[in-house]
Amino acid sequence: MRSRFATLCLIGLVFLIGLGAGLLLANGESRRVEAAPVHAAAGSSLSTSVSAAAAAEASTEASTASPASTTLDSPSASALLELGADEQRDISIFRDVSQSVVNIASVTLRRDFFSLNVFEIPAGTGSGFVWDREGHLVTNFHVIESGKRWTVTLQEQDFEAELVGTAPQKDLAVLRIDAPRELLRPVRLGNSEGLVVGQRVLAIGNPFGLDQTLTVGVLSALGRELRSPGGLPIRDMIQTDAAINPGNSGGPLLDSAGRLIGVNTAIFSPSGASAGIGFAVPVDTVRRLVPQLIRHGRPVRPGIGVDLVSTRVAERLGIEGAIVRSVEPRGPAARAGVRGLSRDRRGNIRLGDVIVAVDGEDIRSVEDVILAFDDVGVGGAIELTLRANDGSRRSVRATLVALE
Repeated sequence: MRSRFATLCLIGLVFLIGLGAGLLLANGESRRVEAAPVHAAAGSSLSTSVSAAAAAEASTEASTASPASTTLDSPSASALLELGADEQRDISIFRDVSQSVVNIASVTLRRDFFSLNVFEIPAGTGSGFVWDREGHLVTNFHVIESGKRWTVTLQEQDFEAELVGTAPQKDLAVLRIDAPRELLRPVRLGNSEGLVVGQRVLAIGNPFGLDQTLTVGVLSALGRELRSPGGLPIRDMIQTDAAINPGNSGGPLLDSAGRLIGVNTAIFSPSGASAGIGFAVPVDTVRRLVPQLIRHGRPVRPGIGVDLVSTRVAERLGIEGAIVRSVEPRGPAARAGVRGLSRDRRGNIRLGDVIVAVDGEDIRSVEDVILAFDDVGVGGAIELTLRANDGSRRSVRATLVALE
């Protein structure tokens, strides 16, 4: 009897020890689950309960955290005051103008070789900026050149854009988006006059797709010349050492007052990345052409109603300057007395006038004439220096008109 009672007590003791160990094991497992990171898929009861516990714990920690920890991402006014005046100005300009800078993604169409299906592929990205509250955006021509469709990101919102106009000879283009007016903040325009080498400049854009990037430098040189996608050189380009990389094209170059002084266009670099030599189309060119692109979809070519012999033919004949082939009747050139080619009694071609200077600047090619007229624009008055067939020179004045 005693032995049976002892046996039962032993069995009960073993049962109690096993039960206690099981409870401890279960409690340890629950602690480990709560401490483990959550990787379960949405909808799992385990992940839901753990997420709720973690959220409650995070909320408790946040409520007891020191006030200083909440200001790490947004510097206080006192922290900004500790920065230099130049830094404060740059920060203010970036915060203001970055709201007007856009990212432009171009998409083109390709046909599959086997299925003949047409599909869209990315064709590159670039930058641009808001021109007016009607939704017009300015960028480079080469940014949108290969695209068939364009998506614009403005203040973290995406919009489909339509092409309004292009000026390949100046590497400029205008897009338009249908965005709320409160998002459209035009960039303030500066002017090319008064720019000096050494002044501070800021570039904002999306290099390598990294949006809202600011780089700072100085104006390194003025009066540079760069060949455009349209084949003609762009004169009076601005050179800067502010870092400009692929993706910056089309973004604004600003002075230290936050005013537009150029459109970032190209870099000179053996590696394809910034090497401290970047170029921007001057704001005076932008100011003159963009309204034309918005109104007509293309630049309005200024002229005086003359047809010029090609530069190659002139060089072959050994004649320096732009040879006038013909003059439009009742045009500005005709009223100024400009003469074109003619034939003598024997049928031989006789040279008329050769344009050798415009406003005192030497002319060596037809290209020089086009650029000189572009610099003045429609409605401007110019002085032509002409060399006649007998070698004599004379000066005449004419007013530039819009060519069809």
